[in-house]
Amino acid sequence: MVFTSSSRSSMLRRLLHHPLSLYLLFIALILLKLMWLHHNLHAYNITMGLLDKIIAIGSLLLISFWTWWLPHKGFKISLIALNLILTALIYADMVYYRYFQDFLTIPVLLQAKQVDALGDSIATLLQPGDLLFFADWIAFVIYGVARLLTRRTRANRTSLYGYSDQPYGHTRNKARTRRRFTAGGIALVLGLSLAVGPIYYYSKTWAKGLFDNNWWNVSMYNVTGLLAFHGYDLYNFAKDRIGSGPEADPADVDLVKSFFAERQNQLPQTDSPLFGKYKGSNVIVVQGEAFMNFMIGQSIGGQEITPHFNELMKESQYYSHFYHQTGQGRTSDADFGANISLHPLPIGSAFVRYADHTYDSLPSILKDTGYSTNVFHAYESGFWNRYTMYQQMKYDKFYSKNDFAQDDPLGWSLSDVSFFRQSVEKMDSEVSEPFYSFLITLSSHHPYALPVDKQQLDVGEFQGTMFGNYLQSVHYVDSALGGLVEDLKNRGLWDNTIFMFYGDHDNSIKEQAQYEKFLGRSLNQLDMEQIMNEVPLLVHLPDGAEAGTIDEPAGQLDITPSALHLLGLSDQSYYHMGNDVYDGSSRTVVLRNGAFTDGSVFYIPSDDYIYEHGSCYDLSTRGETDINACRAGHDEASKRLRVSDTVITYDLIARLREEL
Repeated sequence: MVFTSSSRSSMLRRLLHHPLSLYLLFIALILLKLMWLHHNLHAYNITMGLLDKIIAIGSLLLISFWTWWLPHKGFKISLIALNLILTALIYADMVYYRYFQDFLTIPVLLQAKQVDALGDSIATLLQPGDLLFFADWIAFVIYGVARLLTRRTRANRTSLYGYSDQPYGHTRNKARTRRRFTAGGIALVLGLSLAVGPIYYYSKTWAKGLFDNNWWNVSMYNVTGLLAFHGYDLYNFAKDRIGSGPEADPADVDLVKSFFAERQNQLPQTDSPLFGKYKGSNVIVVQGEAFMNFMIGQSIGGQEITPHFNELMKESQYYSHFYHQTGQGRTSDADFGANISLHPLPIGSAFVRYADHTYDSLPSILKDTGYSTNVFHAYESGFWNRYTMYQQMKYDKFYSKNDFAQDDPLGWSLSDVSFFRQSVEKMDSEVSEPFYSFLITLSSHHPYALPVDKQQLDVGEFQGTMFGNYLQSVHYVDSALGGLVEDLKNRGLWDNTIFMFYGDHDNSIKEQAQYEKFLGRSLNQLDMEQIMNEVPLLVHLPDGAEAGTIDEPAGQLDITPSALHLLGLSDQSYYHMGNDVYDGSSRTVVLRNGAFTDGSVFYIPSDDYIYEHGSCYDLSTRGETDINACRAGHDEASKRLRVSDTVITYDLIARLREEL
């Protein structure tokens, strides 16, 4: 049989109009996009094998089974709409992962203003090859245009399944309706079998506790696949907001009570030489945007990258292994951890999700002791829901973008040089002493596009790269920091102020080769984990006492308990989870993803969240050691994260206080 070009075209059109062909094409296209996404993750110890593809197909059947129950035109339109929605979701996940190493969730989407504000940052995450991701839509548009141009009268044409504009007999219509509902029912049952069955089996075997614990999103994805992950996220979101709200597991509440009872029964370290030594001092804490530790003390082309920070180190305490403990909330998480001393959430930002809950924040504690408490950030007051959250934290005033003269615009808002100058002016003229001032910088925000006239660093071979731009922006912020300190000294505020400066999170530049080139040495997994999680902490005491480098580990949650120690305020009656770095006790620092260090070992979890698949490093040799050396620390880290998540999610501080 000879097929002409016309007959082949006719057969193609008939095939594309066949419901089963359209449905299988939809499944295949979305499956390919899910595989594309997975290929671009490069997630450690996570593969997408045959069973993972089966789960993905099952998930797609569950998402789309209902389309069979629509009339033919509705069936086609719904498949097109689903393709468009899922394509957008998968691509958004891929771009979001490039920056955050995580997936989108409902709480994150509710923070859409944050995504909008990323602007240039998002633009740098788009890649030319991404166009292939939308190849089906490009082909669809071309096909649609061609069809419009060659449209012919098809009033009498009947589809293979008998769909046409002509009326059918009552019996024939009923038969077609039965077939449609049967097909939808088969898709539903098959979807449940292919998706839910394997996930349930995993949750009862190697992924036991999957739906009971706050697993890291990438680890959840490893078990459920992307679509089921989003389905479970949607379920959790709805469950939290329907009816009277969720109830905490009694076992989790008991765990919280025992944790804080043990903490509060410890003897207060009032005999420490620093306890209360600086009672009544002002406290200024500066949170530096993406200010990382690896470049402290480093030079490039014979020029120091952070000369002012380096100079300040000589009369301050410098914590060389200080860790950010942030999650999806990034800058807001750093703020939350430092000022509230609880671990940020595994999903979304506590600032957005639980701003109305009760917390023992540093500003509220100091306000109760007679301090004026103020926060300074030259950006929109609603970003990260700060305006609402800061009211709950009992700040007297939030100086946001509208409170600053925009005399030196830079990047997202105002240059840090101008921001620091105007903030100190307000502290000097508008704020009564003693005061607590919390400042959040902006100039070193991703994508680090500093104007040429503000670039003062010769980055050599890194010129024109994002890594080089990052070094430029950090050098600029360091200069602004120097100006801030000088201004405080000139106004007579420095000698009566506890001053702290720390970085909020990493710079989102993940390429190991860049760091190896900059540092001039090869790096192992431990090196990269520390580089991406260590930010500097500098503490300058009013008399310059206790200056030097502290090598013991510390983290952002430790800032509030430690500040209270210096001011002579016991931390034990508050619901905090950070360490007091001045009480002389050993300490463990827990990161949001389950990594931890106690100064002797460092545990790095695998992306699949299985303990045995992680890596345990001996910090004395910096080599990998027996995984069992990290078992006790891992169990403690998991407990702490569970306690913190329970306290935040179920607003337990208010409840526990009522029970006292």
